Amino acid sequence: MDHNFTKQIGEWLNKPESERDYTVGALYLLKLSGNKILYTNIVANIDRRHDVIEYQLQKYYNFRVKELTHDEVEAMQKQVDAIVEEQIPLAANADEAKHRGKRDDHDLLPDEIKALYVENLSLLQQMRELHLKLRSLSLENATCPDSERYPFLKEIISLDKKLHSNWARYDHYIPTAPTATADAKPKAASRKKKSAK
Repeated sequence: MDHNFTKQIGEWLNKPESERDYTVGALYLLKLSGNKILYTNIVANIDRRHDVIEYQLQKYYNFRVKELTHDEVEAMQKQVDAIVEEQIPLAANADEAKHRGKRDDHDLLPDEIKALYVENLSLLQQMRELHLKLRSLSLENATCPDSERYPFLKEIISLDKKLHSNWARYDHYIPTAPTATADAKPKAASRKKKSAK
């Protein structure tokens, strides 16, 4: 399947009616269906056939996107399975999560860096709740199971990215040491006092 062509159809369908080139839409329809008679009839009365072009293109587009989306959702599901295996057990055991990864100098860190650690505990809990909702989805009677799962998968992946970003900032934060010149001035002053005596 030509994903670029699918994208072109989607862009055409997303344009306002006043901006759509229905001749191009008819050509897209010809390419999709191969029906030259339908194309000839549409082009002969193109001003009165806008609804036919829109309906037919939407039908083909939905079919093509469903295939594309299914592959994307399956890939996202694998990614979420890996995230769940790594992160969710920590969320279930909050005491272990509180102590895991905490720096020895945590209490000396600035508040905004300490807040990242606390936020990550909250992110883990949100991920766990989303995962539970995802597992409890009843997809047997759903008309499009992928569209039911997609928002949960997307949110878990997004939270995981934020979690890793926070950990990177927290773990790699280097406290600023007092500057050497600031330390040197008081020592120099004390030496002058000693020499004056």
